[in-house]
Amino acid sequence: MLERAATFLTPAAQTTPDVWAAENRRYPASAGIPGPRDPNLTRYMVPFARRVHAARHRRVVGVTAAQSGKTDNLLDCIGARLDQRPAPILYVGPSKEFVSDQFEPRLMSLLDEAATLAAKVVRGRRMKKTLKYVAGVRVRLGSAGSSTSLKSDPFALGVVDEYDEMVANIKGQGDPLGLVEARGETYADFVTAITSTPSQGLVETEIDPVSGLEFWKPGDVAQVVSPIWRLWQAGTRHHFAWKCPHCREYFVPRFKNLRWDKGSTPAQARKNAYLVCSNSECGGVIEDHHKAEMIAGGIQIAPGQTIEDAIAERNEPENSTWSCWTSGLCSPFVTFGERAERYLTALLTGEEDKIQTVMNAGFGELYTAGASGELPEWKGVLLHRIGYPKRVAPAGVLRVVAGVDVQKRSLVYVIRGFGARGSSWLLDHGYLYGNTAEPGFGLI
Repeated sequence: MLERAATFLTPAAQTTPDVWAAENRRYPASAGIPGPRDPNLTRYMVPFARRVHAARHRRVVGVTAAQSGKTDNLLDCIGARLDQRPAPILYVGPSKEFVSDQFEPRLMSLLDEAATLAAKVVRGRRMKKTLKYVAGVRVRLGSAGSSTSLKSDPFALGVVDEYDEMVANIKGQGDPLGLVEARGETYADFVTAITSTPSQGLVETEIDPVSGLEFWKPGDVAQVVSPIWRLWQAGTRHHFAWKCPHCREYFVPRFKNLRWDKGSTPAQARKNAYLVCSNSECGGVIEDHHKAEMIAGGIQIAPGQTIEDAIAERNEPENSTWSCWTSGLCSPFVTFGERAERYLTALLTGEEDKIQTVMNAGFGELYTAGASGELPEWKGVLLHRIGYPKRVAPAGVLRVVAGVDVQKRSLVYVIRGFGARGSSWLLDHGYLYGNTAEPGFGLI
């Protein structure tokens, strides 16, 4: 009893989540990497966790691939907050099963691993699967399918995990993120940490004139379906960049940097895949044994920052949302060859959903159906256009097809004419505005 009382009376040292985790978390022998936790193994997530803990932004958004250390960093944030500045916390997962079967056991492992927290946990009848009491405050676990769990109590830290898997509207109660953030209005330092792999959307890249790095360009919201990507591009838009081991220049890795021998089978690509430097004057071959050093020296950098700015974490864009994107190629847990093998295996099936899963979960990139290869430059496409009046079918059109996307307050339509050998012409497109729930809406 005296030892437990001493734990409550002794103030915890104020440190960042990564430092706290290294000092307090220890994985069991059954873990993939047993022993003390090393947050620097996934160094690209450390700035994310530090921004959550600092609570200087209302939202902190992290977009990356699966098997990239997202959940462990969220646990670092939860553990450090409970130990240093105890306050109610709400965690929201995409489904009840995800919360109870995947996250709750990992949360309990965190509470048992960290000696400074283990003595502060209220056990027994008051401990429930979705409600814990730690250091005198509540840690509630909710799912996106339950509006009740998201509208219960006020919280100082909201954690929204796998945002893209959540339903857009919970039983008519609104967006899950909005419901979570409404619970934090009573706390001056309230912050929401949001993570997910992305889903569908079409975006291009652009060269930042300040750093010279190639960044994702903000996409048209009409062409970006992924909710997490929309949040990311509305924020500071940090990208994880690492230094080439050959030319020592920074670049942002993405799928197009991955290479394998021409004609390789998936199994062969697993053995011969590698990365190439984005610097056209270098093009150096980067292999898995380079990865640890590159991760350790990597930086999260936003458009408008110099390399020096990013290293010193200064001159960041003014925004209430701090957001970062990291390629799945940076994961220390999956090799370049494994990423290539999974992509080629999915490609051989010809099934769009399997290819999308690899691009989203494997590389952390958006996916557009039918665009699994390199997209042509838009200027090149414009060279093939011809002049013809709107709503007039040119010679060669054999069939006219209309597509309509029914939204809450509008109909988005496109009409195309199709001819031989895959040729097609855009005949008309636009919006019909109004309440689509009304009988007869859209009828002319």
